Amino acid sequence: MKVITIEGQLRTESGKKATRLLRSQQLVPAVIYGGTSEICFSAPASAFKSIVYTPEFMLADVTVNGTTHRCILKDLQFNKVSDLLIHVDFLELVDDKKVIASLPLKYVGTAVGVKAGGKLVTKMKSVKVKTLPKYLKEFIEVDITALELNTNIRVQDIVAENMEIMNSPRIPIASVTMTRQLKQDEATAAKTATAKK
Repeated sequence: MKVITIEGQLRTESGKKATRLLRSQQLVPAVIYGGTSEICFSAPASAFKSIVYTPEFMLADVTVNGTTHRCILKDLQFNKVSDLLIHVDFLELVDDKKVIASLPLKYVGTAVGVKAGGKLVTKMKSVKVKTLPKYLKEFIEVDITALELNTNIRVQDIVAENMEIMNSPRIPIASVTMTRQLKQDEATAAKTATAKK
């Protein structure tokens, strides 16, 4: 699992004025919660880039005042006008405390329906899981080999050991749909069969 390192400075002052001052120095205010105490810190906007602008799931080792906290990214706020990152929330991982995290889905295999001329449509890129920190992983594999034409794989079909999936079990996550070409071929075949009768 990828781990990025962020060096942060402890924030002693809070409020709009202090926050504005930080942002004018290209620093982003952030907070770590979930551990023994809440830690407010700031770090350069560039320090967050690799964890913010990626679909990947990764851990962050945030060092503030010489202490390193292992965290996961929990929430982001962007400026509505400039789209700049203005606040980051991290959740500290505590060994015996379950966390809720969004894990990406990685679809593996070639669906039977695709081999038959269908088109794979993925409807979900990630799922929300509740698990202990030690079971967190980069992604959850979903085997789509047995997926046939005009069928779905649903949340309930995901195999995720030691995790509770929080999404509704009936939501489709991937399906194989008929392509226009396949529909035309079938229609032609049907017409030919009718003509032969």
